[in-house]
Amino acid sequence: MSEFSRVTVVREANVYFDGKVTSRTVKFDDGTKKTLGFMQAGEYSFDTGAAELMEIIGGELSVLLPASTHWRTIKAGESFEVPANSKFDLVVKEFADYCCSYIEA
Repeated sequence: MSEFSRVTVVREANVYFDGKVTSRTVKFDDGTKKTLGFMQAGEYSFDTGAAELMEIIGGELSVLLPASTHWRTIKAGESFEVPANSKFDLVVKEFADYCCSYIEA
């Protein structure tokens, strides 16, 4: 899906890692939410509350998922899932444009 209809966008940005990662929250009528974000080159660790589906829209990154010992390269058009209440690591070499969907059980 390249565009969202009938949504509310939170004006204030979510800013992480000294501004190297930013996102905006998009809320849907059914109560679900997504964030649309951008990551500059760097190494990052994130914690999750809800399970997440990370779709890479542009650029690429490498991800180390929980309970894995192997890094996976994820390119534009690909995605990965992260379990709830976990931690994952990312390495971004140039940039990554992403959409994160929060999956409620």
